[in-house]
Amino acid sequence: ITRSMFKFLKEKLKNWAGKISKHQEKEIREEEIKESRKKIIKETAKDEKKESFFERIKGKISRVKISEKEFEVYSEELEMLLIENNVALEVSQKIINELREKVIGKEFLRKEIESEIKDNLKEIIENILVEPFSIVEKIREKMSDQAKEPYVILFCGINGTGKTTTIAKIADHLKRNGITCVLAASDTFRAASIEQIKKHGEKLGIRVISQDYGADPAAVAFDAIKYAKRNFINCVLIDTAGRMHTAKNLIREIEKISKVCKPDLKIFVGESITGNDIIEQAKSFDWALNIDGIVLTKADIDEKGGTALSVGYILKKPILYLGTGQEYNKIEVFDKQKFIEKLGL
Repeated sequence: ITRSMFKFLKEKLKNWAGKISKHQEKEIREEEIKESRKKIIKETAKDEKKESFFERIKGKISRVKISEKEFEVYSEELEMLLIENNVALEVSQKIINELREKVIGKEFLRKEIESEIKDNLKEIIENILVEPFSIVEKIREKMSDQAKEPYVILFCGINGTGKTTTIAKIADHLKRNGITCVLAASDTFRAASIEQIKKHGEKLGIRVISQDYGADPAAVAFDAIKYAKRNFINCVLIDTAGRMHTAKNLIREIEKISKVCKPDLKIFVGESITGNDIIEQAKSFDWALNIDGIVLTKADIDEKGGTALSVGYILKKPILYLGTGQEYNKIEVFDKQKFIEKLGL
């Protein structure tokens, strides 16, 4: 995620603040002329006239108030900018409406209009994004349970999003945090999928439980959970076949895996560069599985940044990780504050 989404916005805000200032300076000058004439007629003491006159000028110059009319002109530009940067229309309208409530009719120091609007945008975005939880902490909580059950994570998503590679990255991340894992090769449909996850397992030194192609994916996942119990392994990561969110039969298949395995965590994996398409994908999987969190892949080549805002807000689910490359260490635990800083706010 880069700063490009809000670099242009920053310039717009600067121009906006300047236009508002010029517009209101004109009104102020006209008002000042009227007020000065009234003062000259009403005031008799010269010193008192000067003091009162300049006090009023000072008050008017130092503070400004943004009107509804002024906001509407520039909110259209802001909405187009957000939509162009992959922010869903629903989210764009929420941002603009909340910004309207925060700035219209409020007095600001003229020199601080830009920073005030920027700070308000930052606060709105902070509230839009759901605070993520730590998977490592969740697993450790269950590890301390006397039942000694493994923590089970089910991964879902459409074809080609980098789901299997993401699972390997998370397995490596957990291993580095002292958590043992086993991988379930429950993608028994896609050609070479079992070989792919086995290759990851070999590189990471992590056991992979698999069966033949065409086997019941739920049975593979169940075997992996039994293996983890027998060998006191902390976590089971279940890979599943990528499927289009419109394929009802395949969605029912992953529902079966979830019912059989009763995962502690269900994660949707999607590409950040797909824009608003990811929203419909995520909605379908959430409807079928009630997903708990989101991983966005290819975040390193996402030059817009609006996907995270859209999918996080519409699903009301936290973004847990960002994939930033092919290597195992190219995955980041999602940090709201860091994300907002990268947007330039």
